[in-house]
Amino acid sequence: MTVVVNIIVSVIIIILLQLLGMAIFMWMTPFNDLEELKRGNVAVGLAMGGKFLATAIILAVSAYTNTSIWFMMLWFAVGYVCLMIAYWVFELVTPGLTLSKELKKGNVAVGALLFAIFVGTAISVSSLIV
Repeated sequence: MTVVVNIIVSVIIIILLQLLGMAIFMWMTPFNDLEELKRGNVAVGLAMGGKFLATAIILAVSAYTNTSIWFMMLWFAVGYVCLMIAYWVFELVTPGLTLSKELKKGNVAVGALLFAIFVGTAISVSSLIV
């Protein structure tokens, strides 16, 4: 019975962390992500998909490598901060290109690039999770 309870609690925590991660990312953008999706903004959809997949990768590795929910949450937080840093570093190294403005305009190339940056960072950072 304890195993079942642990699995249920872990799944609930993972879902909550995924939702929290997405809420923080949406809070970081100067526009309403959901409104842009409703308008059919493919660039925002790609960027959000990359964020979702990236947080899922970090959560998966955190859950797989840790038997404690607390350590899983800690490593998720570390990985998530790395994702945010990757976004801001990319923003800094591309002068003349404001990522959020390009996404709002529907620049699919920027959305696809951000998708790859988020997923690539998540895969790289996940290799450090113990």
